Amino acid sequence: MKERRFWKKWLPQRNGSFLCRRYCGSFGCGSGALAIAIAKRNPKAEVIGVDRWGKEYASFNKPLCENNAKAEGVENVSFRQGDATHLDFPDETFDTVASNYVYHNIPSKDRQAILLETLRTLKKGGTFAIHDIFSESKYGDMQAFIKKLKELGYEKVDLIDTTNGKWIRKSEAGWMGLSGSALLTGTK
Repeated sequence: MKERRFWKKWLPQRNGSFLCRRYCGSFGCGSGALAIAIAKRNPKAEVIGVDRWGKEYASFNKPLCENNAKAEGVENVSFRQGDATHLDFPDETFDTVASNYVYHNIPSKDRQAILLETLRTLKKGGTFAIHDIFSESKYGDMQAFIKKLKELGYEKVDLIDTTNGKWIRKSEAGWMGLSGSALLTGTK
């Protein structure tokens, strides 16, 4: 419940709806929860959830996502297998891209490159909300990355600490291994 309130508050919104005009991507969708939530709030949009569904998370798979969408009565969402390090979508495909606690799990020496791959699929004027463990050990200097995004023309780029009670408390983040959790938002 707390997670849903958080996304409702922090994902870019207009009149209580996520700003997803037509085509939205949810990367690392796992069980499909975020993709389904976006689709429910944007019934005229097409939402695609993408995940690699590997052996590490064997309980998550495409049929589970499809069953979850069906259980929620959501028909404007689909799911496909894919790799966040090389997304099989053309540049500027999506109006909105979102992710929740995904990229820190991907073995990589350059997770900022994974973020850039996600943002490559975002249309000019599109919005993004990526929640993850943005610690320096996992991502490097995020302030420098934000500066780079702004230099590339991104606007309203912000890294919002989510361990200050908006999602979880710092004490919870510590024992849950989520220290450094933050939400990266902005517009392309």
